[in-house]
Amino acid sequence: MGPVSPTPSRGPVGEIRRVGGRLHPLSDFYHTLMRASWPATFGVILGAFVGINVLYALVYVALGDGVEGVRPGNFEDCFFFSVQTLATIGYGKMVPASRAAHVVVTFEAFTGILVTALTTGLLFAKFSRPTARVLFSRDVIIAPHEGKPTLMFRLANERGNRIVQASVRVSVLREVTTAEGLSMRRLIDLKLQRADSAMFMITWTVFHTIDESSPFFGVGPDEILRDNVGLVVTLIGLDDTLSQTVHARHSWTRDDFKFGHRFVDILIDEPDGSRVLDLRKFHETVKIL
Repeated sequence: MGPVSPTPSRGPVGEIRRVGGRLHPLSDFYHTLMRASWPATFGVILGAFVGINVLYALVYVALGDGVEGVRPGNFEDCFFFSVQTLATIGYGKMVPASRAAHVVVTFEAFTGILVTALTTGLLFAKFSRPTARVLFSRDVIIAPHEGKPTLMFRLANERGNRIVQASVRVSVLREVTTAEGLSMRRLIDLKLQRADSAMFMITWTVFHTIDESSPFFGVGPDEILRDNVGLVVTLIGLDDTLSQTVHARHSWTRDDFKFGHRFVDILIDEPDGSRVLDLRKFHETVKIL
């Protein structure tokens, strides 16, 4: 079986551009790096390392012959001397030769200690952060189930572990008009047939029965588009390998709703009695109405 990549999360209201507030990355730099991708994180660390060495190299250039073994005023030599100092390598070919150079080396060595500590802490926190690899179905289905109209979607645990005490919360986001004639987006929680699972290991199909109390009661494809309906789901549970809480979230837009379909079976019984979970068909649906 070929690998199946998780469906990327999409916002139910599309991309939103924020205006105002403390949104500059430097205002919450640690949190920004924790959320950034690994290539971006390594790029920032590399940029900071090079930048610090450039600054100290300019100081060594200004000292003239303050470093023995370095051609006076040569930026390249001063840069590599700074790299050796910051990383505490010390090959012995270039050494500080004046009091001013020793003072600068002292400050740079202290800077190196701080940079190493901060980088180590950031990378360890980022690497050890518990995450859940949950695959969500591409579409949300509205179709009869056990004789009642039902909204349903499914999710799968892509890891071989178990998420114990898993709970799912689903909310619908739609545009409504108040009695005063104001248009606003409202988030409404959905009542699920089963919102908790003692052990989420393979797959889980979530059902919401559409009755008189449901916000989807009497809603068809036209109303889904007109009211710009979206769906938001969050899953929280305990990773039995790490014994830590993990979570996953996903959202669907109004274009992700399908009426009169059902999901294709992905749990297959083999002739020898074994069972196979075929995630290649995870997103597939068939029309029943």
